[in-house]
Amino acid sequence: MKYLFNIIVLTFLLFGEAQAQKIDNSFFNEVNSFLEKSVTNGLVDYGQVTSDVSLTALIQKIETADLTGASKDTKKAFFINAYNLNVINLVKKAYPTQSPMDIAGFFDRKKIKVAGKNITLNELEKDNLLKPYGDARFHFVLVCGAMGCPPITNFAYTPDGLEGQLEKQTKVAINNPTFIKIKDGKAELSQIFKWYVGDFGGSKSSVIEFINKYRNAPISKSQKVSYYQYDWSLNDSAKKKASTEGVKAANASRYVVSSTIRKGSFEVKIFNNLYSQKTGSIGDLSDRSSFFTTLVNVLYGLNNRLNIGFTMRFRKVRNQSLPSSAFEVFGSDEIGTSRSGLTAFGPQIRYAPVPSWENFSIQSSFVFPIGSNLAGRDPKQPYLDWSGATWTTQFFNDFPIGTNFSLFTELDVLLEDIGSFDNGHINRFSTPATLIFSYNPNSKTSIYTLGGFSPYWAADFDYFAQVGAGAKYQFTPKLELELLYTKFTNEFLTDTGGQAATYNLGIRFNI
Repeated sequence: MKYLFNIIVLTFLLFGEAQAQKIDNSFFNEVNSFLEKSVTNGLVDYGQVTSDVSLTALIQKIETADLTGASKDTKKAFFINAYNLNVINLVKKAYPTQSPMDIAGFFDRKKIKVAGKNITLNELEKDNLLKPYGDARFHFVLVCGAMGCPPITNFAYTPDGLEGQLEKQTKVAINNPTFIKIKDGKAELSQIFKWYVGDFGGSKSSVIEFINKYRNAPISKSQKVSYYQYDWSLNDSAKKKASTEGVKAANASRYVVSSTIRKGSFEVKIFNNLYSQKTGSIGDLSDRSSFFTTLVNVLYGLNNRLNIGFTMRFRKVRNQSLPSSAFEVFGSDEIGTSRSGLTAFGPQIRYAPVPSWENFSIQSSFVFPIGSNLAGRDPKQPYLDWSGATWTTQFFNDFPIGTNFSLFTELDVLLEDIGSFDNGHINRFSTPATLIFSYNPNSKTSIYTLGGFSPYWAADFDYFAQVGAGAKYQFTPKLELELLYTKFTNEFLTDTGGQAATYNLGIRFNI
């Protein structure tokens, strides 16, 4: 039995030794051949890679590599290629995907095997390259699979040519106007220089000193320096091809309201709505009721698929006789006819549940009432807002249509006045649905028509409906302005021969 055990152990050791592979020129030649056919203009043809068995063979060699006795440059070149190829392989396993950040744990939890060790991409980068060698130029040859990275090369990094390759790729990146942006006397840098500032000397001045070492047109010390938002979209040649063939065109860069925001960014939306209705005299109702609402939504990208934040609501109301203007709601408060105040506040989340559906998300908020007697049971205080809480869940989806058109859909599940017994009810349940058809003459402008219908599900059925037209304009990628006008009706207005309309002004900006 002992003899048999020794044979098994010996066989295992011999087999393991046979599997381990010394890294020599043949490995780098195979990497070179793979990259030559899979990379064009810094983008990866992931569609082709998914059916390419040569990548699988390279990953196996990386897993079983034996670096015993390898030179320092051999190890450096091996680890650089191992990083880039494993990024491609991890994307391949999840493809189609829109971003490496849409793959859970892509950099910090998914384990890869490199030279017999199970590590993450972050550990490969830091423990095998940055810490032992302290060379900031690695940041310009390690490619994370996103458009914000320096472009991946269509050749392998080799021990003999490594020094020249590091110098060249660092200079290429730093002189690329999309990587370092100089505009109006300001320098906008990639966040690589912010995230890894310690590798570039530890201060903003040392970062500039490093950049100027490689830059043809140095950045002056008087220039204001900032960091632009990192582009985590996948470095996929299929997207580039679609764009150049005009599939997206004006749709390509437009802001898509249904998308989640990227990790680490803030989005602030301020939407101002003025609703005003005219009715005939019925009992002690006024002829005109106007509500001005300012809705503030703030979201933070916890990651690329989950955003958290808060929402709050300010309202002002005025009831008055005709003739009068809807805009008189902005006048001073008068007892019995008008009042105003912050009426609701609560948490909000937005989640993209399906990584491959980049324009589909679910947003939910639960807001609590602020103030007393919001429903206006006192005759001297008109209705301002619900006295109970409100729970809103919204399902967003957006569909580009050809080159210049898009269709936005929204379905809401809305519970209002939760916990309140005002007017003899506990809450109100409705399911508003909205369709918006947009024309995008360019990437900054949207002109759209809107239609919406909401049934109220109660013993006494009610509804509201609206149609309207609006426009959006992006002054910058971080600032957008929206104008919207709608005609509004419901059962009450229909029965009384009344009329109603909304006037809307929206502002969105990213931080």
